[in-house]
Amino acid sequence: MSSNDFPSLKNDLILRVCRGESVERVPIWIMRQAGRYLPEYKAVSAQHSFFEVCRTPSLACEVTLQPVRRFDLDAAIIFSDILVIPQALGMQVEMIANEGPCFPQPLKTPDDINTKLDRTRQASVELKYVYEAITLTRRTLDGQCPLIGFSGAPWTLMSYMIEGKASSTMSKAKRWLYSYEKESHDLLGILAKFIIDHLVEQIAAGAQLVQLFESHCACLTPDLFNRFSLPYLSQIAKGVRDELSKRQIASVPFIVFAKDAHYGLQDLSSTGLFDVISLDWTITSACIKSLRNENSKLVLQGNLDPCALYSSKDNLEKSVREMLQVFGTKQYIANLGHGIYPDMSVDNVKWFIDAVHEISKGMNDDSNANKS
Repeated sequence: MSSNDFPSLKNDLILRVCRGESVERVPIWIMRQAGRYLPEYKAVSAQHSFFEVCRTPSLACEVTLQPVRRFDLDAAIIFSDILVIPQALGMQVEMIANEGPCFPQPLKTPDDINTKLDRTRQASVELKYVYEAITLTRRTLDGQCPLIGFSGAPWTLMSYMIEGKASSTMSKAKRWLYSYEKESHDLLGILAKFIIDHLVEQIAAGAQLVQLFESHCACLTPDLFNRFSLPYLSQIAKGVRDELSKRQIASVPFIVFAKDAHYGLQDLSSTGLFDVISLDWTITSACIKSLRNENSKLVLQGNLDPCALYSSKDNLEKSVREMLQVFGTKQYIANLGHGIYPDMSVDNVKWFIDAVHEISKGMNDDSNANKS
């Protein structure tokens, strides 16, 4: 489907920011904005399993649109999961209530790469339901705001595939990095290739931005990050653009979120491959200023502590104002420093979104008044 077949965009704030243009207010979307904190999502999940929703385009579309109907958000993000990629490659993944994802048969030795993964599988076939959901959602949004596609990054997926479930140390996966270096690169390469295809297919289906989630950087040393994460993040960003060019599809803004990779942000920025770098809540104002100084074109995203949404309205507005004073109102997309928590009040979410819009608009109005 060509872009001409989709409704005209009514709110392009986030795309304009990614192009380095000035905007009247800071745009905002929220990681995991479609999900368990919303009563309307709970109604859907009471009738359908998590992966059933992911695999049914009409349900994925409905859940994607729920927060956009309720809040004044500047982007929608397709309802899916990073672990659809291991599933597509042949691994079984279950979503356990109150526990999260589980791999009944994780990768235990390098031999499992060849016995538990099918390298011949194609994203365009195995994940067709994601792309159908994107096209349906893009149409149904009717131009209200842009639609974001996404994928997990290789190290994050590899760690889940080896650990079998969430882990605070990732020691099983890290053991591979130290004991099976060649095989680790083989697995990361398989994943990187599949991720490139997955992101390209999402863009071809109608995604107007994409985000790459590298969620498990906290357990990596800077050296491990530079050897087993950063090269693949770069390969994916370059590979997506190259493939889009071959297929004569327009490129879209590329966001990377390397959570807890405070030690690698300068290196990420210096690649010049990412339009937007998303930051977690641990990043200091000094680091933010340094990133800005080193790359004047870089757009930043983030980074309110998700727990700040438990605040009173006054304290939440104070936190938003402080965040905006650090980031400024140019080349900036407001977000949380990670995903929203399932017990969050919808009222507080609305306060957050509205505060970003109102305070940033006021800051811009004051700046313009001073100039005149």
